[in-house]
Amino acid sequence: MSDPRPNPRGVARAVDALRRGWPVTLGGLELLAIETADAGRLAEFDPDDSAPLLLSAGRAATLKLTNQRAAADGPVLVERAPWIDFDMAFALADPQLDLATPMKGPFRAIALDEPESAAAALRLARIAGLLPAFFVKPAGAPGVSPADIDAHEDAAGLRIVARARLPVDGAEDAEIVAFRSDESGQEHIALLIGAPSGDLPLVRLHSECLTGDVLGSLKCDCGPQLHVAIRAIRASGWGILLYLRQEGRGIGLINKLRAYALQDQGFDTVDANTRLGFAVDARDFAVAVQMLKLLGQHRIRLLTNNPDKVTALEAAGIEIAERVPHSLPPNPHNARYLATKRDRTGHQL
Repeated sequence: MSDPRPNPRGVARAVDALRRGWPVTLGGLELLAIETADAGRLAEFDPDDSAPLLLSAGRAATLKLTNQRAAADGPVLVERAPWIDFDMAFALADPQLDLATPMKGPFRAIALDEPESAAAALRLARIAGLLPAFFVKPAGAPGVSPADIDAHEDAAGLRIVARARLPVDGAEDAEIVAFRSDESGQEHIALLIGAPSGDLPLVRLHSECLTGDVLGSLKCDCGPQLHVAIRAIRASGWGILLYLRQEGRGIGLINKLRAYALQDQGFDTVDANTRLGFAVDARDFAVAVQMLKLLGQHRIRLLTNNPDKVTALEAAGIEIAERVPHSLPPNPHNARYLATKRDRTGHQL
C-alpha cells in the first residue's frame, strides 16, 4: 500500500529532472519541460507526435486563446497540430521570441482532464525556474503529487540553522541568522541590527536581487533600498532586515532576465511577468512570517511601500503597529519601473 503522506523531497528530485530535460510525473500527467527538452527528447517522449502543450493562462491570453471555452479558466491545453514541431512549441513557450517568430495558427484549446495536476505543473515550473510550458500525456506511473508541492513550499518547515556576528556597512553591530527548510532546501537570512531596547523593531522585507544588490543595476531600486534600509534600521535604534531568497518576485533569476528582455521590447514589469506566464508577484511572504516568529517578533514597525506585505503579515498574525515609508528618488533607467509599481501594483511611493 502506498504512503499517503506528502513527499516534498520528491519535488526536489522532480526539479532536478526537469532542469536536465527529463520527463517527470505529477499527479495524472507526465510532463516534459519545453525549455530544457529538444527535438530528440520530444520524439522519445511522444513518438506519435500527439502530446498537447500545457501553457499558463497568461501565456494563453497573449496567444489569443482565452476566447475559447476550453481556455476560459486556469491552465490551458493546446492541441498538437501537425505543424507544431519542437521549434514552434519553443516559440509558443517563450514570449521573448514573439517579435522574431510570427505565429502560425489558429491554435485550438482542448479540454483539460487533470486541472489540479496541470496547475501544480505550472507551480513546479516556477520552483524550477523554468518557463511554465510542457508537453504532456497521461501518466503511466506514480510520481509527485500536488500535495507534495504544497508541502515543499510550506514555510512552517523553516528553522534557524546558524548565526554569527557580522559587521556590515551602516551597522557594525549586526548579527546574521540563517534559516533553512529541510523540505525545500531553500535558505534565507535575517540581519539583526542593534540591540532590543523595549521599542518595537523596525523590520524590512527585502527580496533577493542579484542584478541590483550585487551588480548595481539601475533598472530597479533594489540595491539602494537594501543599503538605505540597513541605515534606517540602525538609526531607529534596532530592528531586523529579512533577506528573502525570492529572486525576481519569486520567478527566479533566469525568468527575471527574460522579463527584462520583454521590458526592452516595450512591456512594463507587470505585463512582462504575465506574458511569461507568471503572477505579477509570486513571492511567498509566509516565509517572512515564519522567520519573524522564530525570532520572537510578533509586533513590528514595517519599512515598506508595498501594501501587500502589510496585508500578508497581518493575515498571518504579525501585528503591524506602523508602516514606515521607504522611498528613494528615481533615476532615468528606473523611472518607468517605479511608476508601474505605483500605478499598477499599489505601491505607496
